[in-house]
Amino acid sequence: MPFDFKKEYKEFYMPNNKPGIVTVPEARYIAVRGKGDPNSPEGEYKDSIGLLYGIAFTIKMSYRGDHKIDGYFEYVVPPLEGFWWQEQGTLGVDYSRKDEFSFISLIRVPDFVTEEEFRWAVSEAERKKKQDFSKAEYLVYDEGICIQCMHIGPYDTEPATIDAMHRFAEENGYVPDTGGDRFHHEIYLSDPRRTAPEKLKTVIRHPIVRIQG
Repeated sequence: MPFDFKKEYKEFYMPNNKPGIVTVPEARYIAVRGKGDPNSPEGEYKDSIGLLYGIAFTIKMSYRGDHKIDGYFEYVVPPLEGFWWQEQGTLGVDYSRKDEFSFISLIRVPDFVTEEEFRWAVSEAERKKKQDFSKAEYLVYDEGICIQCMHIGPYDTEPATIDAMHRFAEENGYVPDTGGDRFHHEIYLSDPRRTAPEKLKTVIRHPIVRIQG
């Protein structure tokens, strides 16, 4: 049976719909950076998703071709993820100003995917699809200690879940620590094209730091 990140790492991909504190280990990603409203049909966010999946499935299917990756195992491509921010140093994101969003779209890859293998996959995707994949990058990210929660419902109602997360963090001696290279993080477990807004499942994760004093 193929390796499934959601099943093997339930703590990080299938949390409860109540806040919890986790320490997230280092992970490897395909990443594409951009700006703008994610709902724009012609925007950078939509383009980023196509680039991510083009490379992700090139890596997943590599065992069928001439290129063999050391340590390869069969796996399910993990869910789409995203880091989001507006002005650097601000806490979270303001959903009323989506045109000011900056983002890093992400798809996780197994640890056997090195930067060299990533570069091969970019080249292979460009060759097969006759498309420019140069905006994609290989990102190794150590997220550290975070507060997270499963949000069920439309993306625009996330602030209520985030408020509950922050209250739980403070009750347990932590405060949010977004800014710099620590981001508002979302993991998309539902396809919004096929799922009613009230049933969407999104993991929301914020970095935290222990209160001093």
